[in-house]
Amino acid sequence: MQYLHTMVRISDIDESLDFYCNKLGLVETHRYDSEKGRFTNIFLAAPEDKSTAETSKAPLLELTYNWDPEEYKGGRNFGHLAFRVEDIYAKCQSLMDNGVTINRPPRDGYMAFIKSPDGISIELLQRGDAKDPAEPWASMGNTGTW
Repeated sequence: MQYLHTMVRISDIDESLDFYCNKLGLVETHRYDSEKGRFTNIFLAAPEDKSTAETSKAPLLELTYNWDPEEYKGGRNFGHLAFRVEDIYAKCQSLMDNGVTINRPPRDGYMAFIKSPDGISIELLQRGDAKDPAEPWASMGNTGTW
């Protein structure tokens, strides 16, 4: 058995690609437009997974944009996506600098949560051991749900 992808529905391609690629740091590997099905699938990978994803089509995040407007609710019910990062503090600061709310700050030096524009919870985990607690993270409270 091989893990292939996780699919999340999105409501705005440009806004979602800005979030997932420009802010979170994923890269687009390929996309598919279906005239008959009236949808676009955009496949993204973490930079470290890009070469594997391009050859084996896994592991990927599949963004599905349905051409006929729908309102998606319950992003939290989905669960969450998780990504390992080199420096949780630097990643969270970069995200904040780009207008992303840190819903659960990395107070423990190890774990943080953010949300996509469509309300999908995303867990960020520090690679290796937790970093020593540091400000402003150590005393930052939660914002919203995660």
